[in-house]
Amino acid sequence: MSWLAKINLNTVVLRLGTFRSAILLLALITTCLFCGYRMGNFFHAYQEQTLEQQKQRLDNLYRKQSEQTRRINTLEVELEVERLANQKSQKLLKEMEAQHYQVKKELAFYEKVMAPEKQADGVVIDNIVISATASPHHYRFQVTLVQQKVKKRYAKGHVELNFVGSLDNKPYKINVNKMAELSKKQLSFNFQYFQMIQGEFTFPENFKPEKLTLSAIMPKSRWQSYQRVDESYPWQTVLENIPQTPLLILD
Repeated sequence: MSWLAKINLNTVVLRLGTFRSAILLLALITTCLFCGYRMGNFFHAYQEQTLEQQKQRLDNLYRKQSEQTRRINTLEVELEVERLANQKSQKLLKEMEAQHYQVKKELAFYEKVMAPEKQADGVVIDNIVISATASPHHYRFQVTLVQQKVKKRYAKGHVELNFVGSLDNKPYKINVNKMAELSKKQLSFNFQYFQMIQGEFTFPENFKPEKLTLSAIMPKSRWQSYQRVDESYPWQTVLENIPQTPLLILD
């Protein structure tokens, strides 16, 4: 930059004259303005091009995001449809399993009655169900007896229900047959093929049952000898209404 310091404007003016110096100065200013204008246009065009490229890139990103969002929504809808279809299939399968179980249960029951040659010979306690009622400590029971003899005669007798548990934290036993709510007739049976015995009973307030002992007793008579079958069931199992199949058979 030392050469600029050596330039004497007065000397230039004196040599070129005032008019030529003014023309030179104007030319220099015009040249600077033109160069600045061209450079400004160049950078402006470059910036516009860059902005346009960035805009296109941003538009592409928005478009891809929109497509991805739409695809995610579609997949979520399909997933929900599949989930609902799976729930419906599971529900239908459970219903079919329940129906199948019920049919097999009924078939096994009637097979015991109508085709006793396939079963052991005798009278059995086929099922015992106890269900709670809306009243506290009050229950209903249903006992199903089946005769499996090939040559069936009428089986006559009665059932006896005993509950073993604790009352006020002490061992206690309750004989349902002695409760006032049940008559002797309600606990009696007289059947050739099968019979259901039903009734209701109420436990003492502080009684906690643990086990049920069920007996089918046929006293000795002219047409039958004394016979008895005893079965024992845990209280919780019976209360949950799970069918029980006794192993002991009355011959």
